[in-house]
Amino acid sequence: MGQTIPAVTKNLLIINGLFYLATIIFESKGIDLRVILGAFYPGSPNFHVWQLITHMFMHGDFTHILFNMFALYMFGSAVENTIGSKEFIKLYLLAGLGGFALYNLINYYDVLTIIGHLKTLGIDPQQVYDLSLLASDRTLVSGQYVNQVDAIRLRDAYITPMVGASGAIYGLLIAFAVLYPEAKLALIFFPVGVKAKYFIPAIIALELFLGFKNYEWNNIAHFAHLGGALIGFLLIRQWKKNLYRRN
Repeated sequence: MGQTIPAVTKNLLIINGLFYLATIIFESKGIDLRVILGAFYPGSPNFHVWQLITHMFMHGDFTHILFNMFALYMFGSAVENTIGSKEFIKLYLLAGLGGFALYNLINYYDVLTIIGHLKTLGIDPQQVYDLSLLASDRTLVSGQYVNQVDAIRLRDAYITPMVGASGAIYGLLIAFAVLYPEAKLALIFFPVGVKAKYFIPAIIALELFLGFKNYEWNNIAHFAHLGGALIGFLLIRQWKKNLYRRN
């Protein structure tokens, strides 16, 4: 893990850094790139198809990108050196898409529930949709809004973007645990080394717990992490099967 950073991992670090720098520059000019490049719920008026990819390179703040890029450097380098650049970029992007898919599958159920409740109250969900369009500075285009709890929840679903490489990163974490199960890992606040085959599944279990505990719209997309981990596991397992078959 002390080797030179491989090509794809290095380029991903650079791209993420450039996107974060662009976010700061545009924000100083009154434009929030997270509105344009973050990933909104597919049923939102703010959703665009390019967000499926671009959201993986956007981050909420410095701490967010710092932790993700540190994990990309530490785990991505080892995984790319093992499976090769072509398989690595496939794993990274598909894990990121898997995170988006699972997160929004869960949100889809929540949105349908809210819409059904609004209809029983005589509130037209289309009105909420129409009033949820964001300007480039992340302000609502229309200031008027229905003042009702479920309507506000639906609006929040439409105006809250998902940003970050965390889905892809969790795919890499799982891949690392499968490839290097005996490697010992530790956290700053838990400096005792624990084997990857125990450490990373424990993190995934914690994400699952937090995902169900914090089911409402919140600042951490736990199910995006889990979606990325699931895709990472499926892909790295298939890669190992093919490796043994070639041998």
